[in-house]
Amino acid sequence: MPTLRRALAWSIDFALVAAAAALLAILTFHRVAALVTDVPSLAARGGLDLVTSRGDVMSASEHLGLSLWDSIVLDVEEAFGALVVVTFLYQWACLTLLGRTLGKSLLGLRITPRLSRAAARRAAVTTAADVAVYALACVLLIEGRFVLSVLVWAVAVVLFLVNALTVFFPGRRSLADRLAGTSVVGVFQRRT
Repeated sequence: MPTLRRALAWSIDFALVAAAAALLAILTFHRVAALVTDVPSLAARGGLDLVTSRGDVMSASEHLGLSLWDSIVLDVEEAFGALVVVTFLYQWACLTLLGRTLGKSLLGLRITPRLSRAAARRAAVTTAADVAVYALACVLLIEGRFVLSVLVWAVAVVLFLVNALTVFFPGRRSLADRLAGTSVVGVFQRRT
């Protein structure tokens, strides 16, 4: 049952990442809402654009709208970037300090060997497979690059599956384990 325990441990860790994503989404929503509802600032920017437009009302309103859109997109992109950083730091800190993530700890699993360079490499691959490539696909989508977004999303799905499904192969090591030179073992076992 080590594969089932690993899957449950991943589910716990991913639930923590999903909670961080939800908090970032709430924060981003409030940032966007504050930007859109700041009427004095919008009026000042819009008024300045109108005064400097030489009577071209359409150009002034387009500039204000694009400026507002760019600010909203930047807020959303920053949230995706923060999610990637938080996910990496969670993985790296847990592996470096504890030798396992919270999910693995709860299910009696640990990572071996416990080396800082292996922890960083494993955290990077896990973050890329679970969050980072998907975040990039989302950023490309809101930037209006639909086809590239779909291609990156397809790569994200393949990367996720390659990382996850390799635990069913002999040695039961994920892509992250193989690239970092680590294994997931039971707390009282040498190697699973």
